[in-house]
Amino acid sequence: MLTPKSLFTPTGRVTAFWRNKGSFMVPFADVATPELPLARLLRLALFQLTVGLSAALIIGTLNRVMIVELHLAAWLVSLMISLPLVLAPARAFIGYKSDQHQSAFGWKRLPYIWFGTLMQFGGLAIMPFALIVLSGDSNAPHFVGPLAAALAFLLVGAGMHTTQTAGLALATDMAPEAARPRVVGMLCVMLLAGIMAGALGYGALLHHFSELRLIQVVQGSAVLTMLLNGFALWKQEPRRASTLKMPVAQPNLHAALTSFLAQPKSIRRLVTIGIGTMGLSMQDILLEPYGGQVLHLTVGQTTSLTAALAGGGICGLAFAKYRLSAGADPYRIAALGILAGLLAFASVLFSAPLSAPVLFGLGVFGIGLAGGLFLVGTLSDAMARAVDGMSGLALGTWGSVQAVAAGAAIAFGGFLRDFVGGSDASGYDAVYLLEIALLFVTLIALGPLVRRRTAVTLKTLSPAMKV
Repeated sequence: MLTPKSLFTPTGRVTAFWRNKGSFMVPFADVATPELPLARLLRLALFQLTVGLSAALIIGTLNRVMIVELHLAAWLVSLMISLPLVLAPARAFIGYKSDQHQSAFGWKRLPYIWFGTLMQFGGLAIMPFALIVLSGDSNAPHFVGPLAAALAFLLVGAGMHTTQTAGLALATDMAPEAARPRVVGMLCVMLLAGIMAGALGYGALLHHFSELRLIQVVQGSAVLTMLLNGFALWKQEPRRASTLKMPVAQPNLHAALTSFLAQPKSIRRLVTIGIGTMGLSMQDILLEPYGGQVLHLTVGQTTSLTAALAGGGICGLAFAKYRLSAGADPYRIAALGILAGLLAFASVLFSAPLSAPVLFGLGVFGIGLAGGLFLVGTLSDAMARAVDGMSGLALGTWGSVQAVAAGAAIAFGGFLRDFVGGSDASGYDAVYLLEIALLFVTLIALGPLVRRRTAVTLKTLSPAMKV
């Protein structure tokens, strides 16, 4: 124990400094609570790591391989990657069902995370073979390739949606309300850590590309997903044997959604999330081909762009987590992310005429920073609206809007790139300019959400502070 006298000694001053500053200097040292120890939360967050690995594989690596090495059309690649959007609206239903579910062992969330993991594993297991058949390098009938590839992407997408929705709801159930902003930040950082690790790892493993190496890498990811998620689920959720009878009648999905949407400005919030996500996602499968075809970067260099994107996202998450812990408005943080996105897309646009790969890399980093700020701001608000045990529904609705918007944006971005300019810069620039326009629309939609919070804050200030 430090005494006033000991504070004047060098050792005492150092100890006091780290005791006061340790939670700021050491990442997520302040996340742990008596109800949710740090080791348990870190283990649970592994489901976000595996989702990030799958996202890096699909969006950051396979899109380059399919377009450049397997010579598939960009519109077909964007369509395949956006296929999971067909299942994205089911996230609200998945969240609602996990709110109401009681398994034979009394679990609510764990069965959904487990079956989501199985779907993710199945899709990754068959994906490399499906892509090889799709590229025409086989004797199979023509329809087999698109059908098998569609099945693989749908399975991976369904698994990611199910695992993430139920996993975030479980984290919300476990975390005290005061700690939820910090938990959000940690889970989002783990997601981006998975994206960054996947980008660097896949880039190194596929540096010397071959179809055999592609099969090994993707199926290795399937096995790793099963192992990490299995470890993450171990003894996380208590067995609610006393609640198996469920004496209280539960609202049906329509009634629950009606109650959720009756919250003030709920429609505006969902529209803002959708437009902002589209503005920050349309380029997802185009950044690496842009680097390769327009700036003439190598496979290793373009793959490292995904790591830069994730690095920017982690910086955004760290800043957002710090501001949210200090009581900042989540939508003010989201608006800051939109402003960062406008600067980032301007950098990407000017990188081609200036022949400046460094400027392109800074723009990619800025896009990640913008995405991190916008993600944490909107997700934190969604977790705050999880009332009456409906955390699954709240997070599922948020995830549905985000996933549909991202999938539609990715698909449209690929079509627009091919329609306008093919492999030259004009097709890519059309996509980036449209994203800038969408970000301006998002700022307009965000305005009333931020002003309302500001007005309430001003009423609580003393007259001296107002002056």
